[in-house]
Amino acid sequence: MKMKEVLGFVVMVTMMAHVAQVSHVQALRVLHSRVRSGARVGMREHTSAPKLVLGYKDPIWNINAEQEIPSGKMVLESEVSHVSKLRCEFLQVLRSRRTAKVPLSVEPARPVTDPLYQETRKPTHSEAMESCPKANITKFKELLREENHYLITEAGEQGRLPVLILKMEESAHQKRPAIVFLHSTNKCKEWLRPLLEAYASRGYISIAIDSRYHGERAKNLTTYRDALVAAWKNGDTMPFIYDTVWDLIKLADYLTQREDIDPTRIGITGESLGGMHAWFAAAADTRYSVVVPIIGVQGFRWAIEHDKWQARVNSIKAVFEEAQIDLGKSEIDKEVVEKVWDRIAPGLDSQFDAPYTVPAIVPRPLLILNGAEDPRCPLGGLETPKLNAQEAYKNAHCPENFQLIAQPGIAHEMTSLMVKEASDWFDKFLK
Repeated sequence: MKMKEVLGFVVMVTMMAHVAQVSHVQALRVLHSRVRSGARVGMREHTSAPKLVLGYKDPIWNINAEQEIPSGKMVLESEVSHVSKLRCEFLQVLRSRRTAKVPLSVEPARPVTDPLYQETRKPTHSEAMESCPKANITKFKELLREENHYLITEAGEQGRLPVLILKMEESAHQKRPAIVFLHSTNKCKEWLRPLLEAYASRGYISIAIDSRYHGERAKNLTTYRDALVAAWKNGDTMPFIYDTVWDLIKLADYLTQREDIDPTRIGITGESLGGMHAWFAAAADTRYSVVVPIIGVQGFRWAIEHDKWQARVNSIKAVFEEAQIDLGKSEIDKEVVEKVWDRIAPGLDSQFDAPYTVPAIVPRPLLILNGAEDPRCPLGGLETPKLNAQEAYKNAHCPENFQLIAQPGIAHEMTSLMVKEASDWFDKFLK
């Protein structure tokens, strides 16, 4: 090999490591496997000035991507599918507002005895969650094991991810299926305990986290609201959906390394905001193998175009009111809505909207549970995502892996029926 080729090879490995955020050894292994499979190393010429494209396979998220690099370097060319490209673009957005990169680490935590709810009237009971099917186990409380951890997902205060894990003590050490549960706006991981216990009784390892600016990551009753307003003002964080999705990717890193969890059987579900977290985390990370978003999936662009955005906006109204003032508007209108989404969650109402990210979950089993009268997730906005997903699952020869259930007469509420449908879905595909 000539010296020029050697230098090009070194540059290529370095670029792969930088773009994919992996070690040079990992990048070298990926490159070696691609060359052995017949991929060509060379220069791609364009009609204008020569540009080079680095095609790489990200070993962390199992995606393909393309990254332009300076002219004069050697490149690896490979096929990039539509879904892989979408996933890569989304991951690049997530990385764009991260604080300093730190190694994923685990720190011990203590159980939370007085959880913080960012609601003036503290919730006390959920009939829907209490209805979740449970196994009848003698001395259940004595056999239930609880773990509390902090995962360090990035530098800074919000990079400290609180994790609650419940599981049954078992004499036989074997890998078990796991499910991640995600709470709704203003609540916290402790709120989900009835679900965690019910699934743990049936042999699952149950995991819950506090999403960004919630639970242990909040200081007062306005922490989440204040974070949304600050994101609009400063444009340096993405507290609505995206930052928590980053945490869920890092959580998957941790869960797949545990000796008691089967890395091929990790489910994810959530309610409302948690449903959105589950949807986007599954679109971004294929390690979430069974997916059940509850009252979370919606068409953001459809809502803007059909004047159905008000209910969603009212759920986090403070940031839109702040934007209205800054934009010199007399009221919140569709332009304000578009600008807020673009600022705090880039692509949410365009390339990462439901018509594109819902089908990206194929072929993994996906059950969407919504209320037929939900103003925050109007059914009209789900028609195109549903049709796109049905086609994608049909083309993947697994149409039975996708289902959308809209419960008649139900608005924005998780019901006992939804809890039962989710339970059956996980039992069908994870057990």
